[in-house]
Amino acid sequence: MDWSSTGTNRLLELNEVEEFRLQAYENAKLYKEKSKRWHDNKILPRQFAPGQQVLLFNSRFKLFPEKLKSRWSGPFEILHVYSHGDVVVKDDKIGSTFKVNGQRLKHYFGAPIIRDKNSISFQAA
Repeated sequence: MDWSSTGTNRLLELNEVEEFRLQAYENAKLYKEKSKRWHDNKILPRQFAPGQQVLLFNSRFKLFPEKLKSRWSGPFEILHVYSHGDVVVKDDKIGSTFKVNGQRLKHYFGAPIIRDKNSISFQAA
C-alpha cells in the first residue's frame, strides 16, 4: 500500500464531490430564478378605484371545503384605496364597511345580483 497516493486520490475524490455539490447548488439557484420569473410574468396587476364592484375571496372555505359553496362572496363596492394595498369596501346588503387586503379581491364585471329572489324558474326550449 502506498499511503501518499491513497491520500492524494482521496483528496481528489473530495474535491470532485465538492465541485458536484456546488454545481447542483448553482442548478437549483438557476431553476428557482427561472420559476420565479415565469410566475411573476403570470401575475396581473390589479388596479382598483373607488366606485368599482369587486368580489372577496373567502379563505375559510379553503380550511373547511364545501363542494357547492363559492369561495368568492360579493359583490362589494370600493370606497377607498390605500397606497399600500388595503381597500375599504362596502357591503350593500347589510350596509357595513370594512378594510381588506387588495390581494383578496378581484374585479366583478357581471350584472347586479338580485338577492331578494327565493326561487329560479327555468323555461323549456
